[in-house]
Amino acid sequence: MSRATALPLTRRLVAVRVIVVLTAVLGLNYIVWRWLFSVHWSVWWIAVPLVIAETYSLIDSLLFGLTMWRLRERGEPPPAPEGLTVDVFITTYNEPIELVMDTARAAKAIRYPHRTWILDDGNRPAMHEAAEAEGIGVITRSADWVGMPRHAKAGNLNNALLATDGEFLLILDADQVPVPEILDRTLGYFTDERMGLVQTPQYFVNVPESDPLGSQAPLFYGPIQQGKDGWNAAFFCGSNAIIRREALMQLGLARYAHDVELGVVKALRTARTVLQEARESLEPGQERIAEALDAIDHDVKRARRELARGVALFDVTYRFQRRIDSVHRELVEADLTAVAADLAIIAELEALAEDPVDTLADISSAALDRLAHRQWSPLGAVDAVRALVEAVDVGRAGEAQPIMPLATISVTEDMATCMRMHGLGWRSAYHDEVLAHGLAPEDLETMLTQRLRWAQGTVQVLFRENPLTQRGLSITQRLMYFATMWSYLSGFAALVYLAAPITYLSIGVQPVQAYSVDFFARLVPFLIVNQLLFLVVANGRPTWRGQQYSLALFPTWIKSFTSAFGNVFLGRDLDFAVTPKTKREPTGPRWDRVRPQLIAMGLLALALVIGVVRIAVGQAPLFGASFNMLWVLFDLLIFSVILRAARYRGFEPEPPPARPPAHLAAPAPTHRGAP
Repeated sequence: MSRATALPLTRRLVAVRVIVVLTAVLGLNYIVWRWLFSVHWSVWWIAVPLVIAETYSLIDSLLFGLTMWRLRERGEPPPAPEGLTVDVFITTYNEPIELVMDTARAAKAIRYPHRTWILDDGNRPAMHEAAEAEGIGVITRSADWVGMPRHAKAGNLNNALLATDGEFLLILDADQVPVPEILDRTLGYFTDERMGLVQTPQYFVNVPESDPLGSQAPLFYGPIQQGKDGWNAAFFCGSNAIIRREALMQLGLARYAHDVELGVVKALRTARTVLQEARESLEPGQERIAEALDAIDHDVKRARRELARGVALFDVTYRFQRRIDSVHRELVEADLTAVAADLAIIAELEALAEDPVDTLADISSAALDRLAHRQWSPLGAVDAVRALVEAVDVGRAGEAQPIMPLATISVTEDMATCMRMHGLGWRSAYHDEVLAHGLAPEDLETMLTQRLRWAQGTVQVLFRENPLTQRGLSITQRLMYFATMWSYLSGFAALVYLAAPITYLSIGVQPVQAYSVDFFARLVPFLIVNQLLFLVVANGRPTWRGQQYSLALFPTWIKSFTSAFGNVFLGRDLDFAVTPKTKREPTGPRWDRVRPQLIAMGLLALALVIGVVRIAVGQAPLFGASFNMLWVLFDLLIFSVILRAARYRGFEPEPPPARPPAHLAAPAPTHRGAP
């Protein structure tokens, strides 16, 4: 019996499931009623966006409830087997050398036998010298990467994978300092031969208890990851993870075969178009050539059917190319005959050119037309078809190396890689114990850069490999990945939630039919039960900061969607930026970085004043206006975190606890998790 089925249902899990059911029932009751009876259609321009935003939020709540349904606490890990080979990878680009060396020294001191490698993507001589002085290996990009796409951190790791041979990999960011027992506490999970990944929390030591930038993420690195773990969908988060090399290499080979097969399928599809155009250009009397082209078209269709049935790619392309070569020889013979006829016509014209006045009338008009408008032999079309299939880039000449185990379709390699691993049948585990201590951004600008990159990478994966359509994933795994991607669309809903009370208080436009007893009797219980769900699953972990940032960073979430859309579908640059690991020099508050939020706060405050005036002069009903004023006050309370963040000058060090427990982190549910 697996550990998942052996764990008894705790009282907490029973309570979670009861609340999830209540949330679903009350939420569906509210949203169905809103669509059928409460939308104020005469002001559709605000009423419809509001009910759509509410529907989005309900779906978000249902996905969160599904995640929590199988919340899994693994408890004490299995003991680590002896004799495993492990490579510890520390990824770095331009971080301070001493910061990297602090991590490398701690990695070298890990108790379980291993090899420590610094993956220096900046190829800095000083980094090499510092590492070699302490007996730590350094890996840089090979010459194969010169002039090729680098793929940021994913490319760095892919390069190192082919330069090492450990059975397991511990991946650490440059600032994530591991504890000595990190491998002893995680390798035991790999006694399950299908376990491909074990993820541990990310905890930051330079964050004050108030966490003004929302850097810690205990809701994600806790209940959300535990819930996903219950569905075998715990995520790879880029650092503090142990991965089985076999799983990564199988993933790389599978993606390589998939990409080559996709290239052949596209080539065959294009080949049919080329053949059809050549067929249409034939003249009367070229039946032999027509038969040859039809035969090739038949072979193209047969090759596509064989690929769809799973016939080996090599066998399909080999037989197809042999057939093309045979037809090519036949057409060469026919083409030579046609060329001989054309040469005869040309010779006739050259002879006539000696006496054009007397003999021009004797020239056959049909011969002139044939010369001027002749469609050259379909041999070129056949050559094009053969070249299309032969030119499929089996060697991936556009990449530094043909095998790319870590996904390169996103600026964040972790989610896509893990989703592909799950699609191949590998399992993952979330071990809820802090085993490394990192550094979080210490100013607003750096935090915004980091959050934007996370969001952009997630949305890129949504556009390029939508989990709802991925083969190999279970239905719940698809929903677990989709839930994270769905949460980053909250920026658009936030705009509506800001506009609705402002519109009502300012000009009296009411997006609902009435603020009636029916309305509040459905809405209030749903809101209460929804918050109760967060309270129960958090189990003492603070959630308020995360709720603030899920709304307050709405411009970042919107930009992540629009920029990722432009990158994937329009080929625009993404403005990718590595999160700085060093503290910036103190400057004044960067109000320019939160201008949209400040404008929103100003409009909310102005609407509040106008609402008071309209109540005083009898232009607004007290009940409806009071509800919207409370809504505005709540929004202002949410946005107040932005004022604190803009003024934050960085962490003032205090003696940290020797082993901070996982639950001490503060939430940022927009970091790869539902708010």
